[in-house]
Amino acid sequence: MVCDTRFSGAVRAPFWLDTVPETDAAPPLTDDIACDLAIIGGGFTGLWTALKARERSPDATIAVLEAMRCGAAASGRNGGFCAPSISHGVSNALARWPREAEILVRLGRENLDGLQEDLARYGIDCDFEREGKLNLAATPWQAEGLKAMQAAYARFGIGSSYLEGDTLDEKLRSPKYLAGLYEPDYALVNPGKLVAGLREACLGRGIALYEDTPVSSLDGTSSGVRLTTPQAVLSARQAVMATNAAVPLLKRFRMSIIPVFDYTLVTEPLSDEQSAALGWRGRYGIADSGNQFHYCRKTADNRILWGGFDAIYHYGSGRDRAFLHRPESYARLGAHFAEAFPALSEISFTHAWGGIIDTSARTTFFAGTALKGRLAYALGFTGQGVSASRFAALAMLDMLEGRRTERTGLRMLRRRAVPFPPEPLRSLAVRQVQRDLAQEDRTGARSLLLRTLDRLGIGFAS
Repeated sequence: MVCDTRFSGAVRAPFWLDTVPETDAAPPLTDDIACDLAIIGGGFTGLWTALKARERSPDATIAVLEAMRCGAAASGRNGGFCAPSISHGVSNALARWPREAEILVRLGRENLDGLQEDLARYGIDCDFEREGKLNLAATPWQAEGLKAMQAAYARFGIGSSYLEGDTLDEKLRSPKYLAGLYEPDYALVNPGKLVAGLREACLGRGIALYEDTPVSSLDGTSSGVRLTTPQAVLSARQAVMATNAAVPLLKRFRMSIIPVFDYTLVTEPLSDEQSAALGWRGRYGIADSGNQFHYCRKTADNRILWGGFDAIYHYGSGRDRAFLHRPESYARLGAHFAEAFPALSEISFTHAWGGIIDTSARTTFFAGTALKGRLAYALGFTGQGVSASRFAALAMLDMLEGRRTERTGLRMLRRRAVPFPPEPLRSLAVRQVQRDLAQEDRTGARSLLLRTLDRLGIGFAS
């Protein structure tokens, strides 16, 4: 138990749950049925896939099967950073996919435009704010990294502003940070409201939803795909696996991702005086530049969400729900918050929770088909799925239709991630990489191991 009085009244659940009305769960699947398209997973990826499939096929029978409630896993537990990227950022596209970086950057920005248009089309009110993002540097080498980021942005015609001294203070006053890079084209959402809005849009368009319906097995048949659930079997002509960080139903993918846990705090609402002390006048999101990085943003009612830094992997790819709460991580986040914002060192936190990230060894998602082209999948979003999940939905539908599109031609999607080693090597490797990343944050020196992984296109992030 955390002894810090700032946490004494904190709810151990996502703040976003308080912002959406309670709804009755959709009934579980209890009878054998058949449909044209079955979607496993009721988070962002699954719901976007269902909605986009309905746009393409107005008369198709579509069913979504969710093991818990829609958004109960990663989609409802994140910070709501909605990036104009499908490749974990411009720099990552250049480093890992240089030959198609220009296409990836353009498609990422078009995807955010399309997401914004979809929210308006379907009347989804999810507190969407396209107000930009402030990237911060706490050390001279991180400041040089921001300058390199600005150069990469300029290469693709993306505007940004490098900030120091008074110009940085105009965006944020903190003794911890010495430089910043502000990018004006970046969005934030309330992920709880986004899930709720997508869910409602699906139900309103005749898409069948079965919650509390885990799929235990996935098998190909002569005519399609068979999904086995606790009480019934669903037979589908085609299916989509949108299960994020859950254990993949297809064994071939169980080494392709690992579950990493990330933690978040939310403060009580700030007073006008507290807000003025920060100099944080806009509604933009903020993230620092460390390998072990923090992210923060304002909520609609002027709280601060503060998360990140700890990325906890449990031996054997443990996914126990008890791991969603970690007092040590809450305490560390609270201490770091006070260092970054000493004027708010006495503020109380009303919510504290953890979330799970489907981390791939290259930090970008991959997609493809299996079971003779009847099943599509997308995995490995590595904490960047709020917007990329929509793009993944479109790519999977293209693949199921056998369409050759700009999306399906991307090497980033088609090339499977390098598999993680088996235990105990997996835990040893993750710990060593994390130690080297932490050392780089302290010294600015990149280790031989990290440089070797860079050359191999392998990384570890969240």
